[in-house]
Amino acid sequence: MDAEILERINRGIIHRTGAYLTNDHFVLSSGRHTQEYVEKALATTEPAFTEGLGDVIAKHFAEEPIDLILTTGYGASLLGHCVARAHPLRPRFIYANKQRDDSGVSQVTLPREFRQYFIGYPKVLIVEDIVTTGETVKGLIKLVKSFGGTVVGIGTLWRRIRKVNFKFPFFTLVDREFPTYTPKDCPMCRRGMPINREFLAEPSPQKSPRVRTRAN
Repeated sequence: MDAEILERINRGIIHRTGAYLTNDHFVLSSGRHTQEYVEKALATTEPAFTEGLGDVIAKHFAEEPIDLILTTGYGASLLGHCVARAHPLRPRFIYANKQRDDSGVSQVTLPREFRQYFIGYPKVLIVEDIVTTGETVKGLIKLVKSFGGTVVGIGTLWRRIRKVNFKFPFFTLVDREFPTYTPKDCPMCRRGMPINREFLAEPSPQKSPRVRTRAN
């Protein structure tokens, strides 16, 4: 099947979970406005869909000699577990913890009980749900290397910014970058379309945009 058709099907599946929202007015953490939004917390709420999407990622990496599946975050962990179950080698599933340091930079750390699985220099597949800046994935790559493992690939549901890439084999079910606008250039604001406050993103630590409940 054509890759574009497959991506459209995968996007439709994510839409059915309620995670992909469109034809609305959203404000991102950067303060920019957009008509489309991905609520990653909802992407893995449908077990059957999560299993199916995990199967697709597992099949893509089926020929890779994977020892560990590594993720971070609740949604990505659900997806990663499904990938581990579906991969023919039945790799072990582990997760890292994500936190921000005093300067607001995101970091990942490996729980002590999982460090034993890096004995023997394992081959690791990193699994994420939504990739935006790629900082979490970069942190996981650094973590794997620090424990002597080898990254064999990265699998994800959705890459939101196409210029984000890695020097390892990268597979995403949906590769869609939707347009964003400054408030003064926002076409939804010009039409007087109210902002969807139900899915209002938290402002980033560096920026605290003033959000209107309804466009002027």
